[in-house]
Amino acid sequence: MPFANSSEERPSFVLAAMPGLEVAQAWLAMLLCSAYLVALMGNGAVLLAVRLEPALHAPMYLLLCMLAAIDLALSSCTVPRALCSHWFGAREIGFGACLVQMFLIHALSAVESTVLLAMALDRYVAICHPLRHAAILTNTVTARIGLVAVARGVLFFLPLPLLLVPLPFCGPRALSHSFCLHQDVMNLACASTTPSVVYGLAAILLVMGLDAVLICLSYVLILRAVLRLGGWKERLKVFGTCVAHICVVLAFYVPLIGLSVVHRFGRDLAPPVHITMGNIYILVPAVLNPIIYGVRTKQIQRRILSLI
Repeated sequence: MPFANSSEERPSFVLAAMPGLEVAQAWLAMLLCSAYLVALMGNGAVLLAVRLEPALHAPMYLLLCMLAAIDLALSSCTVPRALCSHWFGAREIGFGACLVQMFLIHALSAVESTVLLAMALDRYVAICHPLRHAAILTNTVTARIGLVAVARGVLFFLPLPLLLVPLPFCGPRALSHSFCLHQDVMNLACASTTPSVVYGLAAILLVMGLDAVLICLSYVLILRAVLRLGGWKERLKVFGTCVAHICVVLAFYVPLIGLSVVHRFGRDLAPPVHITMGNIYILVPAVLNPIIYGVRTKQIQRRILSLI
C-alpha cells in the first residue's frame, strides 16, 4: 500500500491486521464482534436494571452505572472501526480521526481508573466507618465524583494528541493495533518525541499509577479493619462485599500493565501479540465487569431476570 510523503500535512495511518491470517480475518472479526455484543448487552442491562430499580439508586450502584457507561463508550469508539478493518479491509484511518480515537481511549481509561478509586473509597467508608457512610457518600457527592473523573481524564490526556499534531510522519505509517494508541502513533514520528514521551509517562503515573496506589492503600486499611472483627465467618462476610470490586480492578489494571509491558519490552514480538493485547485491553473489562457485578449483586440479578 503506498504511503504519502512527509510533506503531507495530515497523514493517514494503517490499522494492524494479522499477517499470514488474512483468510481468517472474518472469523477473528466474528470473535471480536461477539465480545462487543456481550459488552453491549451486559453493560446495557446493568444501566437499565439500576435505572428501573429505586432500591439501587445508591452511591455504590451509581458508580457501577458510571463504570458501565465508560465501558460502553470505550468499546464503541474502537471496536466498530476495528470490525470495518477486519471485514471490509478498510484499514486506513485519517490523521484527525486517529487523534480523536486516541484521546477518547486514554481519557476514558483515566475516567474509569478514577471511578474504580471512588468505588474503593466507597468500600473503605462502608467497612471502616459504616455509621458515617450515608452522610459522607451521598448521591450528590457521587455525581460530583463523576464530574471530577471526566474533568480529570480530559485535562490530563487532551495534551497527548496536541503534542503529536506538529510532528512530521514520514515512511511507513502502519500501526501495531487495530486502533490508535499514543505510544503506537508516537513511535511513527520521524522527529524528536521527548515531550510526548515525558508527558505521556507523567500523565499515566499521576492518574492510573496514583489511583492504583490509593486503591491498594484503601484495601490495606480495609483488611486491617476486617482482621479486628471477631470470628472468621464475620470477617469473610464483610470482606466478601469487596470481592466484586477487586475483580473489576484486576480486570482493568492487568490488561493495562500487560499492554504497557508489550509496548516497552515487546517490540520484537509477533504482530498477533500486539493486536491480541490491544483487544484484551479494550474488551476484557467491558465484558467482565457486568458479569462480575451481575453474579455478586442479587438486586441486579433479580431486576435483570425480571426484565428478561
